[in-house]
Amino acid sequence: MPSLTQTLPLLLLNLSLLSLASAAPTLSTAGHGNSWKFGTGGGVLGFVVLILDIMVWLEVLKSNRPPSHKLLWCVVVFIFPVVGLVVYWLFSNRAAHVGDGGYEALPR
Repeated sequence: MPSLTQTLPLLLLNLSLLSLASAAPTLSTAGHGNSWKFGTGGGVLGFVVLILDIMVWLEVLKSNRPPSHKLLWCVVVFIFPVVGLVVYWLFSNRAAHVGDGGYEALPR
């Protein structure tokens, strides 16, 4: 039986590919006078995902994680907005990295 460290990258890859496939707009010009209006934008659901992603970015930046981990989480959530959001809230151990509400100073 494969371990979790072997199956987790494959699971994340499958979830990201699934999110890309489901997010691809279906372009059908049959019956539509102006096809540029259809299949673009995110609507209300896209706006909700954007707000949740911004909340994740702020939570990550205020946490007491090392800067490289902060960068990695922000990039994952930026590249895969929906899947990254779910993976962050399920697997990031948020309670152990609660920050003091401030930002870290850059080392000199």
